[in-house]
Amino acid sequence: MVGWIKLHRKIRSNPIFNDPQLLRLWIICLTEATHAERDQIVGKQKVRLMPGEFITGRFDIAELYNFGLKSSDRVKGKSTVYRWLEKLEEMGYLSIKKTNKFSIVNIDNWALYQQEGTEYEHRNEQQMNIKRTTNEQQMNTNKNYKNVKNEENKKPSRLKYEICDIENAEYLFKEIKTNNPDAKKPNLEKWANEFRLIRERDKRTDEQIKYLIKWTQQDDFWKANILSPSSLRKHYDKLVVKIKSIKGKEQTKKRSQLRREDFNLDD
Repeated sequence: MVGWIKLHRKIRSNPIFNDPQLLRLWIICLTEATHAERDQIVGKQKVRLMPGEFITGRFDIAELYNFGLKSSDRVKGKSTVYRWLEKLEEMGYLSIKKTNKFSIVNIDNWALYQQEGTEYEHRNEQQMNIKRTTNEQQMNTNKNYKNVKNEENKKPSRLKYEICDIENAEYLFKEIKTNNPDAKKPNLEKWANEFRLIRERDKRTDEQIKYLIKWTQQDDFWKANILSPSSLRKHYDKLVVKIKSIKGKEQTKKRSQLRREDFNLDD
């Protein structure tokens, strides 16, 4: 048996290193694989082998494994070693192509075990540099993103609102105070900013907002539930539907009354 294979130090951090049986079998596979493309005769059949491949069988792989071992250390079951070989396949170390008479074992990533050290290490270093650069770029991107978000989340020096917004804030508190003289005065600037959001984001007009403030503070149910601009904003759509429903009933009642008068139904 001639030739050599490369064995990287990182194998010591591989789970296979702590399993003496699998480690022995793995090294046997590495040293058994052909280095160059060649033909091999099996019985009367010619088989073309590519680099990293070798031919074996259940009995052959067991003999290779037991060769040189003391009798007490040898594996007795003829299929046991082959099952270990299949285990290596499951772990992604190799591939097995089975036929009725033999199996062709292919070492996955065979070239990595045979490349010249300087070339492989240089390529590996390049890959590590690329990965390191990518990670640094990602870290910088994340850092810039966080800086932008921090700037966005900074509270403005003053709340931006219009005169109508502060007027609505004062108007709502005045109506609440009328219903409840013990009501505590809120932060009217924050209330004004909330009214600004109702106008700008929710697309409500100042007239609509003032009408809704007046209506809610005169309604027995809603005056106890609308105690801030945020609650008004939350229930805005529900309040509009409620008002339209009441107006609809009032109009229906009015039309009915007019018809009664036209036909003198009350006489």
